[in-house]
Parts: sequence; C-alpha cells; structure tokens
Amino acid sequence: MADNLRALFSSNDPSAFDVSEAFTDRNSQWAVVAAALDDHLRRVADGAFDVEDLEAPRTNVIVFHGVGGAGKSTLLRKIEAALTAAEQRPEQWGAPTWTERVLPIRIDLSRAASTGSDFERVILTIRLALAGALDRTVPSFDVALRHYWETVHPGEPLDEYVRRSGLAGRFSNLLPGQLQAGVGEIAAALALPGLVGSAAGQLTGALVSALRERQERARALAGAARTAALLEATPDLESLSYYPHLLAWDLNQLPAKKRLTPVVLLDTFEDTADRHRDFERLLQRLVWLMPNVFFIIGGRSRLPWADPALHGQLDWTGPAAWPGLATVPSSLTIPQPRTAGTGARQFLIGDLSPEDCETHLARRLVHDGQPLISPDIRAAITARSHGLPLHLDLAVSRFLEIRRTGRTPTAADFDCTFPALLARTLSDLTPEERHLLRSVALLDAFDLDLATRTAGLAQQAPARRLVERPLVTEDPYALWPYHLHRAIRSAVQEDEHSDDRWPPADWHQAASRALAALGEQWTKAAALAPSRMLLVACLRQGLRLARDHRLTDLGWLTEAAYTYTDDSVWEPLTLPTDTTDAPDTAADALAELLTAITRRQHEHRQRTVDRLTGVLDTGLLSAELTELALYYRAKAYKDLDQGAAARAGMQQVAEAGGRLAPKARRGLANLSRLAGDFPTALAAVPTLGWTGRHHRVLGDIHWSHANTDQAVTAFEAGRTEAEQHSATGERAMMQVRLALALSFADPDRADAELSLAHQLLESLDQRSNALLTQVVALIKDAGTDGIIDRARRLNTDITGAGLPFLHRFVELAVAFHHAVRAEDQELTAAIGRLRGLTATGDFSYFTDIAHFMGGLPLPGPTTTQWIDSPDAVRARWQHLVQTRRTRTRR
Repeated sequence: MADNLRALFSSNDPSAFDVSEAFTDRNSQWAVVAAALDDHLRRVADGAFDVEDLEAPRTNVIVFHGVGGAGKSTLLRKIEAALTAAEQRPEQWGAPTWTERVLPIRIDLSRAASTGSDFERVILTIRLALAGALDRTVPSFDVALRHYWETVHPGEPLDEYVRRSGLAGRFSNLLPGQLQAGVGEIAAALALPGLVGSAAGQLTGALVSALRERQERARALAGAARTAALLEATPDLESLSYYPHLLAWDLNQLPAKKRLTPVVLLDTFEDTADRHRDFERLLQRLVWLMPNVFFIIGGRSRLPWADPALHGQLDWTGPAAWPGLATVPSSLTIPQPRTAGTGARQFLIGDLSPEDCETHLARRLVHDGQPLISPDIRAAITARSHGLPLHLDLAVSRFLEIRRTGRTPTAADFDCTFPALLARTLSDLTPEERHLLRSVALLDAFDLDLATRTAGLAQQAPARRLVERPLVTEDPYALWPYHLHRAIRSAVQEDEHSDDRWPPADWHQAASRALAALGEQWTKAAALAPSRMLLVACLRQGLRLARDHRLTDLGWLTEAAYTYTDDSVWEPLTLPTDTTDAPDTAADALAELLTAITRRQHEHRQRTVDRLTGVLDTGLLSAELTELALYYRAKAYKDLDQGAAARAGMQQVAEAGGRLAPKARRGLANLSRLAGDFPTALAAVPTLGWTGRHHRVLGDIHWSHANTDQAVTAFEAGRTEAEQHSATGERAMMQVRLALALSFADPDRADAELSLAHQLLESLDQRSNALLTQVVALIKDAGTDGIIDRARRLNTDITGAGLPFLHRFVELAVAFHHAVRAEDQELTAAIGRLRGLTATGDFSYFTDIAHFMGGLPLPGPTTTQWIDSPDAVRARWQHLVQTRRTRTRR
C-alpha cells in the first residue's frame, strides 16, 4: 500500500495511470500455510489436546525467512487478508479446507524498539483484536492484565495509553470495558460485589484465596492450574510474559459458538535482535504458552529455536521442543519455499521466477488497460532483479521518476542497481560482516575457508555467521556450497554511495587474496587427489578475477592451464564478461588463449587460428603460455589441411624442448603419417612415451595398413594407460579409434565398442571425435542400404564444424561401401573425390587404400611409404572387403 501511495503522489495527473498492488502468486507459500494451519486446527480439536501441557513439542509456528526485499511482509499481509475475508484471497490460492473460525492478527515488530517494554505492545495488540472478535471478557487473563497495569502503570488509564501508543483501532474502546466486565465476573463468582471498583490487588488476592480453597465457581472462571501462582507473582514484565498461558486457557474455555483460533503473524522478526535475546525470549514464551494459537513468523534469518546451542539464552530449545524448526543437513536452498525436512515449519522465501517478475511489472502500472511499462523495459528490469521483489519495486519508482522529468524511460535506464537495496542488506550486518560481504562479492561461489582468506581474516566465525543469513544461498552438494544472492552481489560490486564502500585499491587487494586462495586450494587438492571439477572451477573464478582486476601474478593459473588442456576434455571456460577487445594485460591474454582453445570445439578451425594468432601477436604471453598457443595453433592448421604451417608450428615447439615438446613430436609423427611416410612415423613411436601418446600413434599406423589385430592391441593399451592416468579425454579418444579399427573387420564388436565410445564422450566436449564416431558407424554398416544419404548429411555437419580432414574419412567409408557392393562406377567416383581431397599430399594414402579395396591398379607412382610391401597391404584390405561381402551376401 505504501508503494501504491508513493506512485500515486509521483505525478500531477493521478488519472494518467492506475496503480495496483501486483502481488505475484506465491502459491507454494500459501499451500504450506494452509496445510500447517489445517493440521493445527485438527490437533487442537482433538479430545486429547491439553492447553496446559507445557512439555509437549510445539508445532504451532511456521517461519518464512529470506533476504531483505524478498517479499516476506507482502506475503504476510496477503495471508492476513486471505484469512480475514474470502474475497481478499487470490483466486489462484484456492479455498481452505477448514470451516473453523480463525482470527488473523498481524503485528509489525519493526515499529517497536528492541527493548523488553515493547512486549506490552504485542500483548495488547492481541487482546485488542480479541476484544473485537469475541465481544466478551477472558476473565483470568483480564484480571491478571488489570493487576499488572495498575502496578506497572499507576495512575495511567489503559485506554489513554492505547491511544497514545498508536495501538488505537476500531475495537480499542472495547478493551477497558471488557477488562472491567472481567473483574465483575470474578467478583460475582466470589460473591464479593464490593470489590468491583476496588484496586485490582484486592480482587487478585481474593481470587487467589478462592482458588487455593478450590472454590468451584472461581475455578470455572480462572481454573488453570497455574493461575494462583501467576497472580501471586510480582506483576512485572517477567510475569506479563507468562500471562499468555492464562489467555490460552480462557480461549480454550469459550463456548462452541464463540470459539475461534487466533493466527498471529509476527512480521520483521529480525528487529527483535539484541545481544541477550531478551525480547526474543519473551516472544518465544508467547508462542510456547499458547499452543492453541497459530503463529506465522517472517524475518530475514532462520528461527534458531531448535538449536541446542541456545540453551540458557531461551527457555525452550532443541529439536525435541521445536521439531519443525530443526535443520536437516541435506536440505537445499533453492528458489520457492525450502523445507527443512518432513513436517517442516521453516521455509525460505525464494526469488520470483522470470514469469512472476513479468506479471508483477505488467500489472503494477496500467494505462487504459495496458501495461505502462513496455516489454523491453520489463525484460531489462527482470534480468537485473534476479527475482528480488524489492528490486522490482525500486525499478518501478525509477520508472515514475524518469517520466516525471518529461523523458520516456528506456531499457538502458534500468541496467543498474539501487542503493536502497544495498542499504537494507547492510543495515543488520556488523562491520566485520560487511567487510566479508564485499569480499565474497568477488566470488561466484565459496566455502568458509575461501571467504575467510579472501577477506583477509584470521578466524572463520564471521564467515559462518554470514552464511547463515538468507542473502547467502547454500547447496551442500556443490564444490563450494555458498554463493551470494546475485542481485545483492551486483549491488555490492557497483556500490558508490555507502559510507564504507571500497575504493579500487581495496577491491584489487581482495581480488589478489581471492586468486591466491583459489590457487592454494587447487594446488593442495591436486597433490592429494587430482580433481578435474576443482581444476575447472578454480580456473573459471581465477581467470575472471585476474582479468577483471588486472592482476599480474598468474603463477598457478599457468600450471592450471596446462593441466586443463592435457586431457582434452574441454569443459567450457567462457567468462560472463567476455569482450571482443584485444587483450591488453597478461590476464586478458591468458583468458583469450584458453577461451580460443576451448571454443575450437564449437568454432571453425580458421577462427581458432585467427584468435590464437591475435593473442600471440600481443606479446603478453609468458614463454610457457606462448608454447601452448603455438602448439594448439599448429593443431588447428593440421585440421585445416595446412600441413606446412602445422609442421612449422610443431617443429618450433619441439625444438624449444618445453613441456609440450613430446606432444609436438607426436604431432610431427602424425604429420609424417598423414604425408604417407609411415616408416618415419613408426620410428618416432619409441621416443614418445605416455606424454606423446605413443599407443595412439602406433594404432593409427596399424589400422591404415589393415593390421586390425595390431591396431586393436595398440588402442587397447592406450585406453588402459589413459585409465591409469585418470585421463578421461584420452580414454575416450582411444575408444573411438578402437571402434574405428574394428569397424572394417568386425562390425559386431565395433558396434559394442562404439556404444561405449558414445558413453565416454557424453560428458566431454570433443567435437571431432563425436563426428568420427559417425564415420565409424558408416564403416561398420557398409554394404547396407542408406549409407550414401547418411554420408551426405555427415559431410554437411563436418563442413559446419570446420573440420575438413574428416571429409576424407567419410569418402574412405563410402569407397569401402561401394567396394563391398561391387559398384565399380560409384567406387571410381569416390576415388576421384578422394583424390581431390588429398591433393595437398596429406592423407593421399587414403586414395591408395581405396584402390586396394576395389582391386584396382594404382594410376601411377605413389608417394606412400608403407611399413611392409604394398602388395601385403593391398591383400589385407581386399580380404576385409571380401569378408564384408560374405557377411552381407553380396
């Protein structure tokens, strides 16, 4: 309503648009309230329910907690309205299942200072609401309240205090009369009418005596077992906090026609906080001593009453007392209400969905039945809000402010954060927690150690306190379980208004600490048990920190970059703020280097060459990283059929003698094989070792010679070696090549090995190997129908991927297919296409193999140098064709 009035008074022409409270569904929250209240009503109606039982666990409370601005107060107001009248309940919420009468009483605790005396306001608010709803006295409580009032506020009439304190409402004039009526009922029950106008103390004493004497009429009006003891106690704030027990007893004695269930909504519970939990202790007594009343609490933090550590600070603590408030370690912090286990009574108010944000903004301001805020502006606000309702309301206010200047708002006007959002977030944080909040705003996700080290603190206690607040979301299954709410994170990073905002130097120092902490986490973990997940996560955060804050110490990032590329898995490292500008720092250059290497699985290889050339030309890479760029550019040249450039690059890396020299020697051996110089490639194998992937090179040599058994042995050995080194990327490559070697000779086993290859590639990003599996499928199915259409579609995909070398594999598969089917004319055409694809010299031996398959003579001298005689190679390939013909009966 306050937002509606602000919007109404923001223009000289209030008829120009309609302002409405655009409450989003929150169906899930209403559902849990309705279910919990229904359960409460059934339990209270049970004959076994005892309102005086002070030992039974309490389930009469439900808690909604969430970051400031998440919509808790709006939700509680809407629940209050829905419980007050059916016509005020949103249609989508549905009708409740209960028929009993309920009385909603919302109390805004933000209006009370954090002192114990404000407990009086809470008690009087509840009693005032009952005054209007019951229109009758609650005798035992009223006598106790009158006694307290005359003792603690001598000479101050209750009705005058109610008016002065702002509690006055339409039923405020009823309370003094009902209190007096209660006194009259007690006096009449005691047959002492002369006490009606006397001091409350006299009546109280008489009532206590009557109760001690077990007078039946006195017990009928004030018969709770502890009434006499409460009335004998000194009437002070401590005694007042136990009087709700009498009120609960009185409510339980109401006749059936008058019976109702109060639903007390305590809003902004965070404002009860103080060092000793004095006000909170009084409120907890209120909840515990009134088990027949249902309480709904809204605040920024979880209600910790089920925490045994609070024993001594509060009267009732632990999961046995408050089973619904207990925290289950496996619970996840997720948008929409989060439960803390079965029978939970504690829920996180999550972010609104993009659809709900759109609905809120479209309905908030309306002109002639149409949304005043245009779709592009609504989309911009929604994206920036990350679902936080407060951000939406602040954006609406900004929209009206801009219109008031005579300018039409644009989407760009809302690419911002709001100081008010941050101010509300910081308001209840200690200086240490504020410092920690700014520190973790640098991180996408964090744990306690990472947060503490980034903040430069010696103890983890502040971090532990911060992560318990709803502005931090927890996923216990994540690598780093905590992350800051995205809207709040943006507001912290862009803060230019708060008194303790950080200058650039502070951000730079914190980023340096964060980068060092990430490096230490990865280095220590890698020494114990290498984790690919941790490596990639540290790289993503570390690269962004180094680039965004222009950090120069890239030591561990260089080592991590080599480790990342070593296994050819290629998880995406794309940074959220990627730009197309040329790198101007070493961190920029490293980020662009790794991005180019990773993206080559999704971009044309020429784009990879261009990007790597660009980053090399900056001169910003260290010697080690320059070697990495040269090596992967050479690989891209190879894929683009630019053999000379590929050889020059591999030779440069091999001669440098760095850590990539063995891989470069493998590259040179492969280039020799591609050129048809198999003896040279074979001679290099013993020098390669695991680092140079010797088994892969050997297997590629053997399958090209139709030496299936030797190729299978080499690829299986390579797969085993990869498993021993936990190299999942290399293992998948060996599996694909194993299927390739078998596809010509043993289609059945090839099919099984291909199935495993698909499984291994599922979690990887190896585009060329994924396409190669389709070639393998063509070869194993050669001789059957449909091969040519499949080959045509595959060639289209290969062209789009920018991997032209794979076209030769497709044509080799097609040649094998035609040879098996004895389709001489089609085979000749396939050989012609192969000759065109191998005109550069690389893979020219594929043309020879195609002639061997068809039993055709070579058209002239060949440049291919086999490791045994050409006739032996020809015979083995012809044998494979003949075997497949027999299998397909052709």
